[in-house]
Amino acid sequence: MFLNLALGCASVICCRSSPKQKALVTRLVKSGTGKVTLAIGDGANDVGMLQEADIGVGISGAEGMQAVMASDIAIAQFRYLERLLLVHGHWCYRRISMMICYFFFKNITFGFSLFLYEAHAAFSAQPAYNDWFLSLYNVFFSSLPVVALGVFDQDVSAGLCLEFPQLYQEGVQNRLFRWGRIIGWMFNGFSSGAIIFFLCTIALEHQAFNSNGHVAGRDIFGATMYTCVVWVVNLQMALTTRYFTVIQHIVIWGSIIYWYLFCLVYGAMPPTLSTTAYKLLIEALAPSPAFWVVTLFVTICSVIPYFTYLVIQMEFFPMYNQRIQWIEHQARLIDDRLR
Repeated sequence: MFLNLALGCASVICCRSSPKQKALVTRLVKSGTGKVTLAIGDGANDVGMLQEADIGVGISGAEGMQAVMASDIAIAQFRYLERLLLVHGHWCYRRISMMICYFFFKNITFGFSLFLYEAHAAFSAQPAYNDWFLSLYNVFFSSLPVVALGVFDQDVSAGLCLEFPQLYQEGVQNRLFRWGRIIGWMFNGFSSGAIIFFLCTIALEHQAFNSNGHVAGRDIFGATMYTCVVWVVNLQMALTTRYFTVIQHIVIWGSIIYWYLFCLVYGAMPPTLSTTAYKLLIEALAPSPAFWVVTLFVTICSVIPYFTYLVIQMEFFPMYNQRIQWIEHQARLIDDRLR
């Protein structure tokens, strides 16, 4: 009865409550509503409440440091709570949700292309990629851009986040981490993996790969398809990123360049170390125009569906943050004309 009455009120003040009562009220709201709760306090009597809430914000001040030591986030003054929630709360929710969805996408793209190759080879257990390619995909070639997105990206500037507090409702209503959005990113991964595999298969099958008349073998086909996967997942990362920093440019384009440098170093190893990939890029891939044409063509075809989706969504079904982005863009154009 107390919870139902409290939920019907705009605000509730619990006066002269003990530390245990504060914690129990927080637990009651959290368990009774299933909502994410936030508690903020500045003294030792708020420690139980801060620990019971999903997110505890401690204020460092005259009451001591007990609340700060027990909290998840520390601020110096209560007025900073507005910027913490409306700006950093919005940014962090969008970053984390996009990062998790993108992890689904890039791994499904990689794994589904490998699965289609195994089905094409009648499940003969002959791998399309060698062990080095499998091991380093998530370590070097696709992980750093996603981490940079989860740390640096900003869809809307801090000033606009404060000017349009409705943006904070994206996190409250969980608009970016619903099952529909997750399944959409998974479908994007399946479609990208299928486009890469079938286009590479059609382009490299039944025709000479180099000037000597040799056709593309398993190693050449696997390296070409792997190159397309690295290009596609990183370019879609670039299309997803709204706020580019120097670090993000380095990790996105560095991941692609690092793949070619890896091939150069790996191909220069003795045959006993590089096995079947001996001088793969130097002697087989780089001298062949077909490799570069196929990589460019397949990458563009794989990115077009996602780019089309972004255009249609922005034009006909814009989200609230995209409308604000358009307002910001128009304001910049007006400022440039006035200058």
